Amino acid sequence: MDYRSAGVDVEAGRAFVERIRRSVEATHRPEVLGGLGGFAGLCRLPAGLKRPLLVAGTDGVGTKLELAQELGRHRGIGIDLVAMCVNDVITTGAEPLFFLDYVATGRLSPEVLAEVVEGIAEGCARSGCALLGGETAEMPGFYPQGRYDLAGFCLAVVDEERLIDGRGIRAGHALVGVASSGVHSNGFSLVRRILQAREISPALPCPALGGATPADALLEPTHLYGELVRALADGGLAPLGMAHITGGGLPENLPRCLPDGLAARVDPGSWERPVLFRWLQEQGEIPEADLWHTFNLGVGLVLVVPAEAVDATLALVQSTGFQGWRLGEVVDGPRGVLGLPDGS
Repeated sequence: MDYRSAGVDVEAGRAFVERIRRSVEATHRPEVLGGLGGFAGLCRLPAGLKRPLLVAGTDGVGTKLELAQELGRHRGIGIDLVAMCVNDVITTGAEPLFFLDYVATGRLSPEVLAEVVEGIAEGCARSGCALLGGETAEMPGFYPQGRYDLAGFCLAVVDEERLIDGRGIRAGHALVGVASSGVHSNGFSLVRRILQAREISPALPCPALGGATPADALLEPTHLYGELVRALADGGLAPLGMAHITGGGLPENLPRCLPDGLAARVDPGSWERPVLFRWLQEQGEIPEADLWHTFNLGVGLVLVVPAEAVDATLALVQSTGFQGWRLGEVVDGPRGVLGLPDGS
C-alpha cells in the first residue's frame, strides 16, 4: 500500500500548486515577503500608520457550494469566498491586507480546484489584498469524491483615527443602500429546496428571469465593495457606519452598525426588489417575514452618512459602478429596523 492507494495523490498536489503559482503571486502587495511554498506567509504593515489596528474576519460560502459543484461552476465561488470575508472587514474602514484560504476535498482535482483558487486570486486582486497562502487538504473517506469545501480568512488594517465603529451616528443621519449582485452567498439551503421541490432545472432559460437561467442568476458572484469604500475614504466621504447585508437580511444586519438607543427606519419603496427575489418567493411560497430575514433583497451594503452628504455619496457610489439610493434614516428608539413590511 502507498499514499496514492489510500486516496491521496501527492504528485497531483504538486502540479496543482504549480498551476496556481502565477495567479497567487500576481496578488502580492509590496508588503509581502517571500513567495509561495513556505510554512507561513510574511507581510509587513503598510508604512505611515500611526496607531494601526488589525481587523480579522473569516467566512465560507455555505451551500451555494453545492449548487456550484453540481453545475460545474467553480471560479465564481472563489470570488464569493473573498467577498464574504472582505466585505465584513471593510465595514470598519480597514484596508484588506492579505487573505488565506482553506480547501478540503475528498480527492484532489487539480483542474477544478485551480479554477476555485484562480477565482480567489481574482477576488483578492480586485480587493487590493494579497493571497498570502492557504491549505489544500485531501481527505478521502471524509468528503465524497469530487466534492470540496472552502473557508476564507482575511486580515485588514486601519489607523485608529480612521476607524469606523458607529459611535458618531446620530438620529437624523441618512441610510444609503448599495445594490447587491443577487442572492450573494446566503439563503442557499432554501434556494436549493425550492429548486428540488419545484423540479426546476437550473440550466434551462426561465422567462420569469428575463430569459436567464436560474444558474446564471443564482451563481452570480457576490459584489466586492472594497473599491467603493476606499473611494469614499479618499474622497472625504467615509461613512459613519456600514452594514454588510448577509444571512439574516436587513433586520439582523443593519442594527449591528448602530449604537444603542438608535434604530434604522427603512423605506421599502425606495428600491425595486430584483425579479430574482420575486421569483424565489413565488416558487417557494415564502412568507414575507421569512423573505426579509433570509435574503438581502437587492441591498448588499448600507452606508450611514450625514443627511447633507447623501448626494455626494450617491454620486461617488455610481461613479464606481454600483447602484445606490437613499434607503431611509436613523431615528431614536430601541436598536432595530423599522418600516419593513414583515412586521418587524
